[in-house]
Amino acid sequence: MSNSSLFETVRRSAADIFSEEGLKRRFACGKPQKIKFGADPSRPDLHLGHSVPLRILRKLQEAGHEIIFVIGDFTGMIGDPSGRSKTRMPLSFEETRQNGKSYFEQVTKILIPGKARITYNSEWLSALNFKDILNLSGKYTLARIMERDDFANRYSANKPVGLHELLYPLMQGYDSIALNADIEAGGTDQTFNMLAGRELQKNYGQTPQEVITFPLLPGLDGINKMSKSLDNYIGIDEAADAVFKKCMKVPDNILPVYFQLTTDFPENEYIKIINSDIRQAHFSYAREIVRMYHGEDSVLHAEECYRSIARGRAPDSINRYTIEKTEESIVKILIFAGLASTNSEARRLIKEGGIKKDGRTIEDFNLIIQDDCIISRGKNKFVQIHFSRD
Repeated sequence: MSNSSLFETVRRSAADIFSEEGLKRRFACGKPQKIKFGADPSRPDLHLGHSVPLRILRKLQEAGHEIIFVIGDFTGMIGDPSGRSKTRMPLSFEETRQNGKSYFEQVTKILIPGKARITYNSEWLSALNFKDILNLSGKYTLARIMERDDFANRYSANKPVGLHELLYPLMQGYDSIALNADIEAGGTDQTFNMLAGRELQKNYGQTPQEVITFPLLPGLDGINKMSKSLDNYIGIDEAADAVFKKCMKVPDNILPVYFQLTTDFPENEYIKIINSDIRQAHFSYAREIVRMYHGEDSVLHAEECYRSIARGRAPDSINRYTIEKTEESIVKILIFAGLASTNSEARRLIKEGGIKKDGRTIEDFNLIIQDDCIISRGKNKFVQIHFSRD
């Protein structure tokens, strides 16, 4: 791919570039560029939202540029305040390091294995002493930090803003200094942090990095961005049947966005499918995502698992509950197994026909269960009940 074609590929996918002329010069200079992309391991899953920039980074990698994937095990202890209305619960270093371990394997589902540099930012951030931190803090003003809507809105609403949160953009910016990054890529929610890195590099005598921002993928709730902390995400390393099931839950109105940002489907093809049969469009999307991250052999089984559950059959793997009695009422079983929270809710579910025993609808909320069975609530919640008669 020529440098001009590479730039156009990036520009078509990017939300913004700071700056376009600078990025063109980087690509045309004749040497591989160090391109930084970071993720905080607040949970042990990379998700489809991460895949949006990573899929373009794969193309840059194929063009000979160096991709540096930064696992934010140190910054993850604070948690990125971008888009947050309150301070995150802190994680321990041990938690972020443990969560980050799986990132090595997951990121190579997209990037070329063996050709991506994967590193932890604790390597340099944990080595800073208080003098270093004062020096770093002195290169940025409080007024600049408070330009962030996240902080300004919370402050004006008298909501707490921790001093450690104010340091987050500087910590992420210092990653760029430590790596002497040429380019940084991330979601649009990272724009402030990445531009802070660009500014800090100037203050440390480095050539400032170019910044590429990418659109944010909406989460499964259809409202917020896809996020691990909001639990509205599709993990690329989740089991194939779980991925398929979640893909089928993508809201109809944002399915075109999912096709556009996370697959290589031509626009004319996915628009045609969506307009003709939205349910089949979901199946097409789910098959493609499972194929991309689990391989062709997993598609058929994942789809059959989904169709089985949709028909009311229990999945292969369900939670098992043992009752230390010879019999128990259906109401108490529903509460014990977490399918209902109160007696009244259990009775309501039964009255509405939402509870089944071995696939048959239960109509009597005074029913006594004596035999091992599978109890289901709706189409997606199944539990296996075992009676211990010892």
